[in-house]
Amino acid sequence: MSTMPAPSPTGQPERPAVAPGADGWFASAAGRALLDSEWPQVRAFLAERPGQPWLWLGPAAGSGDGLPVPGVALRPAADGWSGSLRCGLPLPLANESVAAIVLQHPALAPADAAALLAECARVLLPGAALCVCCMNPLSAWRWRWGRGGPGASEPQTWRHRLRAAGLAPDPVSQGVGPRWGAIADPGLQHGPGVRAAWLLRARKRMVPLTPVRARASLRLGAEAPAA
Repeated sequence: MSTMPAPSPTGQPERPAVAPGADGWFASAAGRALLDSEWPQVRAFLAERPGQPWLWLGPAAGSGDGLPVPGVALRPAADGWSGSLRCGLPLPLANESVAAIVLQHPALAPADAAALLAECARVLLPGAALCVCCMNPLSAWRWRWGRGGPGASEPQTWRHRLRAAGLAPDPVSQGVGPRWGAIADPGLQHGPGVRAAWLLRARKRMVPLTPVRARASLRLGAEAPAA
């Protein structure tokens, strides 16, 4: 059973010193415990359609170990993303070419999130799914990331964004990660509760609810192979 950390002289739990920003936080002990909690769920999600390509966008501290092939793994960079390739938006992927997408702790402004989700909807195969994972702002665990770590968002916010992009989100998110201590807890629960983070799945409908304008068969952005 996890225990509460020892209080500081001011009476508040001590926060571990980490490098500034979300990437630095995910490299901390608490950040690694959270990623280790989420990683089994990420692997299982990307493996649901064996042999079909996937897209993962996650924190730089994510190792990518154990992911199935084929797929594209991208991490935040100053001008977009880097990893399997370097790119910005639009994504250098063909329409309806990806069988699963994971957005693991996307640190994006609302307009950037909408643009990214529009691209995700474009490249997803009909009937394929996307999974968003974010920090839970209602969890007591939030003291561990504070002002310098990743942002938190409620599932309903992303549910609205997913619907606006033409995707169909699940009605209930799933809680994942520690409840208090910095110890990995990969089990899922119905609803986020007080878990450190939550997962929300959304599916691309086989037939859109409203007619959509035909898109070009392939849209490429400026990209270069990763160094």
